[in-house]
Amino acid sequence: MTLQMLYKEYRVDKTRIGFIRFIFEAYEGVAVATTLDAPTGHIRLAIAPDLADEAFQIIADLKKDFDFHAL
Repeated sequence: MTLQMLYKEYRVDKTRIGFIRFIFEAYEGVAVATTLDAPTGHIRLAIAPDLADEAFQIIADLKKDFDFHAL
């Protein structure tokens, strides 16, 4: 059985990209953050479909502290 990852792109505060990557690494298996364009803060999250609710909750929590906009 092959899982299809859910891909979402966001524009974030560029100074927080490392922090975002660290957070998703800490929640092992929920999502992987990839930087698409560091100067503009453009990232992509590859989200495990069965853990999408958890990933979106993490994103909602991050939005409380800094800009995190879906593209």
